[in-house]
Amino acid sequence: MNHPHQFSILPVKASSIIGAKVINPNGDSLGEINEMVIDPHIGRVAYAVVSFGGFLGMGKKLFAIPFNALDYSAQNSEYVLNISKERLEAAPGFDPEHWPSIDDEQWNRDVYKYYERSPYWE
Repeated sequence: MNHPHQFSILPVKASSIIGAKVINPNGDSLGEINEMVIDPHIGRVAYAVVSFGGFLGMGKKLFAIPFNALDYSAQNSEYVLNISKERLEAAPGFDPEHWPSIDDEQWNRDVYKYYERSPYWE
């Protein structure tokens, strides 16, 4: 139902998020969003997967970033993560061949705690 004084918010498609650049507030590149992970038990976004590092596609590390830790910048169609490159490099990450289980509650809690966010399931 439209109300006369509300502004319209357009839906966000996963296809417009995947491949988007991720930067920090200083404009340093932190990588790009590779995937959006959905928790099938409750139908909510568990986290965005950001790739960072590597050379020519080798040695990339993947990071699970709580989606609410990313701020969208419409000006450049990119996402801003308020973190330094050094802190991201030290963040809990995973190998592209060994994705964490969505049912590993402790791992998920550690990720959300690292980015100072409340877990999405609470």
